[in-house]
Amino acid sequence: MAAPQVFSIAQAPITCHAFNGDRTHLALSLNDTKVDIYTKQGKGWQVTDTLSEHDRTITSIDWAPITNRIVTASQDRNAYVWSQSLDTDTGRMVWKPTLVLLRINRAATFVRWSPNEDKFAVASGARTIAICSFDPENNWWVARHLKKPIRSTVLSVDWHPNNVLLAAGSADTKARVFSAYIKDVDKRPVPTVWGEKLPFNTVCGEYASPAGGWVHAVGFSPSGDTLAFASHDSSITIVYPSGPTIYTIRSQSLPYVTLTWTAEDTLVTAGYDCNPVVYSGGLDGWSLAGTLDDTVGATKTGGTRTGTVGRLNTAAFNAFRNADTRGHTAETVTDTELHTIHQNTITSVRPYEKGAGGTVARVSTSGVDGKLVIWNVSAVSAGGLTGRLGAI
Repeated sequence: MAAPQVFSIAQAPITCHAFNGDRTHLALSLNDTKVDIYTKQGKGWQVTDTLSEHDRTITSIDWAPITNRIVTASQDRNAYVWSQSLDTDTGRMVWKPTLVLLRINRAATFVRWSPNEDKFAVASGARTIAICSFDPENNWWVARHLKKPIRSTVLSVDWHPNNVLLAAGSADTKARVFSAYIKDVDKRPVPTVWGEKLPFNTVCGEYASPAGGWVHAVGFSPSGDTLAFASHDSSITIVYPSGPTIYTIRSQSLPYVTLTWTAEDTLVTAGYDCNPVVYSGGLDGWSLAGTLDDTVGATKTGGTRTGTVGRLNTAAFNAFRNADTRGHTAETVTDTELHTIHQNTITSVRPYEKGAGGTVARVSTSGVDGKLVIWNVSAVSAGGLTGRLGAI
């Protein structure tokens, strides 16, 4: 089983991260107003550039692999598109920002490029999703808004492979699929399981969180025919609109806040429990496959890991549980290290490298512990994990 690559980037939370097309450069934000560009040097990463234009905390980053443009979103209600150009004074390539007219009055929370990289979507706290396309006459990016029927902050978005449909997860406990068709940008889309006529702001599907939790993350499968979303009620929901068939997996762990598909029948999700979890299935049902963190492997001290992993298996939690159920008390708790590689919430999981057949072979995760980890998707361990499946 291939061991994950672990990089301790900083002693600060990593809010978000993104790699360039050939994975030789990395953009991330350390919960501040800057984006640091890292270059792979030997076995580590070194800062080679810094993007400074925002004046509030950066919330999301995406790096277009083909056009090599970076888009950033921030709590300052702005987004910038960064492109490299030659500085005639120094003779080196520098990153320069282009203005984006978002026209929102609350923080931008999430951003993603479309598959064709000719537009991007910015989620916000203004109950609005800004679909941005380039205006060459004025040399800026302009936005059209998806608003109805969103009733609260939009927390995440994901594009359908056809470059038109957009999934969104919101704090109003709903996951929705919208049409983001722009006449001057997009070709007429072919019919899909989500619909045929797709004018801008058409709601192609709306799905509620099973127990009323915020929808933290959404994602289309590689074909675009299936939707997955993670909710704050510690559940994963898989939607097949052609049925329609909906499967809900209720987890016994803490809530997930991020997810990505690795194949048509597999996805990886992570969050407050500090370890990436794999689910697999199909039209016949979905179930928990295991974790990418080897929970039965050796620990740093040479022992073995037992039981569940994450924040529900620490000395502090076990002491509280023993006091509650058995009446046992302990004066001090000195062991606070989790039995996982990440020692705090995983904030983002993203595809890192594709393998045979176009499936994702490796994924990357970043977390509040300041670590960046690259995982082999095939290295799934079932140690200490249990799950429960329910079909609606």
